[in-house]
Amino acid sequence: MKAYSIAIPGLIAVGLLVASAGTAQDVLTTGSSSVPSYVRWERAGTLVSIRTDVDWPQGRESGSAAYGSHLDPDPDVQLEPSIPNDPYLDRQWALKQIQMPQPYQFAPGSRKVLVAVLDTGVDGSHEDLTDRVVVAVNFTSSPVADDIRGHGTHIAGIIAANSNNGRGIAGVAPASLIMSVKVADDSGKIQAAAAAKGIIWAVKNGASVINVSIEFEEPSADLEYAVNYAWRQGVLVVAAAGNRGGQLPVYPAYYENCIAVAGLTWAGTLAPLSNHGDWVDVVAPGFAIYSTLPGNSYGYKSGTSFAAAHISGLAALLFPVTSDTNSNGRVNDEVRAAIEAGWWQFDAVVSDT
Repeated sequence: MKAYSIAIPGLIAVGLLVASAGTAQDVLTTGSSSVPSYVRWERAGTLVSIRTDVDWPQGRESGSAAYGSHLDPDPDVQLEPSIPNDPYLDRQWALKQIQMPQPYQFAPGSRKVLVAVLDTGVDGSHEDLTDRVVVAVNFTSSPVADDIRGHGTHIAGIIAANSNNGRGIAGVAPASLIMSVKVADDSGKIQAAAAAKGIIWAVKNGASVINVSIEFEEPSADLEYAVNYAWRQGVLVVAAAGNRGGQLPVYPAYYENCIAVAGLTWAGTLAPLSNHGDWVDVVAPGFAIYSTLPGNSYGYKSGTSFAAAHISGLAALLFPVTSDTNSNGRVNDEVRAAIEAGWWQFDAVVSDT
């Protein structure tokens, strides 16, 4: 695990320990999906859709003292256990593994956390993502910001699928809001410069958590700058450790100011294709993960991408109930410390396998 430490906040009682997401190893599916009626297509790199009927934070305030880091904790935020009626909950073995047998929901009126999903886009019209996707932007050459491959929609469902709505699955943080930041084109290709732009855009537009289920073999100065910029602004970047089954680092997961997430099987062992090494920070479920797919579909995918998504969901739960214990004006450091101390650390899992 990267050399990183901070005093652990006293209040991190959310009924679970830690979750995860991951990267895609071309297990992406193809297929078309319907385009939300509120989407407006424009040139790459410009805002293509925004929900105007949802109260979501504007501007770069998400991880700073102006937006949440003063919580001690916020008296308006409560975590309410519920008995969910999601019909596919029994297929979500990962929720049990992360000690979350009953998904938690934020009480009505509590602050909603923005999670940016840097990926292939998200199907915001999916029945289980209703009112979750509040903004979409396209940094690719694709004429649409929608998800053609299905990878980004799968990630978004793990993080924020509606819970207890009688449909589909339950997200780790079902009250969180998703920013769809399309940085991979419709063939799944992505450039580091596009990912860097997506991170900076997400930070400036209010994200508290940024899920990057993407891996690059080579380092990128632009990408490292973007990750460091996000960290300084109080945003937590979570990235997949990659699916090559080796110890060579991938980026941005390798960078110091990013949480690198490896993948687990349902037996609690390191997934065969998951990368590993002392640069990996935590592990989370990343094998045969059931989640949303475009066109109101559902299905299984494997990879560290989906491990990372569980961690991003956990971070979304922690931000509103975490205090700024070191008075630095932000809480991403406390949230990271809680995640890295709260569940299976990478070294412990490897030593047991």
